[in-house]
Amino acid sequence: LSYVPGLPEASKDFYLSCPGLAATTVLLENIGLYIENFSGIPYTDEENNTLMRFGKVFQQTYTRFLDLQRAETQNNIIQAENDRKTKELEDARQLQLSMLPKELPQLPNLDIAVHMKTATEVGGDYYDFNIDTNGTLTFVVGDATGHGMMSGMMVSIMKSFFISNKANIELKQFFENANNSIKDMHLGRLMMSFMGIQIKSQKLIATNAGMPSLIYFRNKSQKAGEFVSNNLPLGAMKGTKYLLKEIIYEKGDTLLLMSDGFAELKNKNKEQYGYPRIIEEFRSVAYKNSDAIVEHLKNSALQWINGIEPDDDVTFVVIKIM
Repeated sequence: LSYVPGLPEASKDFYLSCPGLAATTVLLENIGLYIENFSGIPYTDEENNTLMRFGKVFQQTYTRFLDLQRAETQNNIIQAENDRKTKELEDARQLQLSMLPKELPQLPNLDIAVHMKTATEVGGDYYDFNIDTNGTLTFVVGDATGHGMMSGMMVSIMKSFFISNKANIELKQFFENANNSIKDMHLGRLMMSFMGIQIKSQKLIATNAGMPSLIYFRNKSQKAGEFVSNNLPLGAMKGTKYLLKEIIYEKGDTLLLMSDGFAELKNKNKEQYGYPRIIEEFRSVAYKNSDAIVEHLKNSALQWINGIEPDDDVTFVVIKIM
């Protein structure tokens, strides 16, 4: 009894007055169980085996409890990390949206409308414009490679380039300088597909760096087709020379610029919306104003995906010459 500190005298008297003490103890990895009697009669093998079985069940139950406890702790860590990443992605999406113009250009000879649907994860679609003192409109549409924070960073880079050069933009030089600068940043596979158009008093100038072709509707012939000008995306290869193409436009002609997220929208059968469908849908409503054309294309795309969330940003711009 000297090994049981603090034992009351009444307990000691009880133990010492008993005929004897018999105990069986089960010691396992995480538990200890015991039974005792005060008759001094040892427990039988059957009774001891019963206690052992009970101890093993208790050990298994406690082990499962510990596993669940560890899993819950791990899940909490994962959830906290997911919450952090979700917040970072949302912050990046908001940054991406803040890079966009707050309003569209207002010119007497142009009717302009824009639609952008950002994906849940940060994409990298971007559009911007500038109006020179002589009335020339420069409009750009871009799509950074990949998704996430890096694509949002590329949007910020292009916004900086555009702001610093918008006072006197010459498309060919702007594209070549931006391409070389991005390449010098050593961003690996991160690039920027980019299209730029300039609408002057009598003609349109365009160049394309890896974006889908400009779709051009001619009011005179009532036909829509691709205005092809294919060059490498910005940041793909240093020293790339970007070619310009010109169109002499007429009143009623309408332009469609877009990111590839539009054509790559998938329905429940994993079929893409596709460029031929875009051209046909665009041609069918090209006689309408720009807002109505955008609304038609948007509704057509929504019907195609039928509730499926797009995995890439979807952007298209309609410019009608008045």
